[in-house]
Amino acid sequence: MRVAIVGGGGWGLALAKLLAENAHPVLVWEHEPRWLALLRETHANPVLLPGIHLPESVAFTGSFADVADFRPEIVILATPSQYLRATLQGIATGLQSAIWLQPDLRAVVNVAKGIETGSLLTMSGLLRELLPPAAHNRICSLSGPSHAEEVAKRIPTTVVIAGADEPLLESLQELFSNAYFRVYRSGDLKGVEIGGAVKNVIAIAAGIIAGLGFGDNTIGALLTRGLVEIQRLGVACGARAETFLGLSGIGDLITTATSRHSRNRHVGFEIGAGRKLRDILASMDMVAEGVVTTSSVRELALRHAVEMPITEEVYQVLYQDKDPGAAITRLMTRQLKAE
Repeated sequence: MRVAIVGGGGWGLALAKLLAENAHPVLVWEHEPRWLALLRETHANPVLLPGIHLPESVAFTGSFADVADFRPEIVILATPSQYLRATLQGIATGLQSAIWLQPDLRAVVNVAKGIETGSLLTMSGLLRELLPPAAHNRICSLSGPSHAEEVAKRIPTTVVIAGADEPLLESLQELFSNAYFRVYRSGDLKGVEIGGAVKNVIAIAAGIIAGLGFGDNTIGALLTRGLVEIQRLGVACGARAETFLGLSGIGDLITTATSRHSRNRHVGFEIGAGRKLRDILASMDMVAEGVVTTSSVRELALRHAVEMPITEEVYQVLYQDKDPGAAITRLMTRQLKAE
């Protein structure tokens, strides 16, 4: 199947490599001129995916007209969550119809993990606002413990694809899966999205713990209670509780909170080590989605009256310059309660 990937960041490129190796024609749209030129010239981006060369069959463009002419059967949205609305609204009106309403389009697969600021929408909710109704049943989300750096190196990885159309999900499993990348399916789109977004907040907390020099006891407590917060919010938003015991919940949480590849953990670690958030973000080439998502998740928790003390402390550290050590003390000295 012809696959267009909107976003040439690390994850978009890793998926382009995987799908090309699965013998699918792939076109990657990239908005940043310097990255686009580098990809066209070398079929690599050593900043985002060091040591990885993409197959020569992968094509690159900075034009949505090229995407429309490609007539994709699958569109993968690999743009960071806070930029997705602007990216899609930037497509010219005529090209919107040529992409989203062309008869060959089978699925729109979002792979970004976040809650939009202001609207507090998951990415599928945002897509339902922006895409024509005829495309709504085609909206899916691919999520789970899947660092781009490892997928690009063919390290065994399992993820989940979520949506409303079971036959479509089955066909997408076949599209992505191979000997090193295994895809499960789920009908709980909301749960998969919330798990993928909120775990980034907990991953920042995990980084703070490491930066402060705390140990395994602390991280074990954080991941356990962090999962409770993710599940509470998800159920309040209409998700299934059991979803958060799967790949998009505890699986993604463990990986993101403990891995050296995790941008969100990196942000937290640097804060715990004494650096300021603005300086950390200015030094990064890639987006740490959890920073903005922390504010959105906090607002969503307040809207649904869901208790999320870890999220609240992360928010105060990021946005109110609270001392990270004081945040840990606050969590440890809260009123005692039953588990």
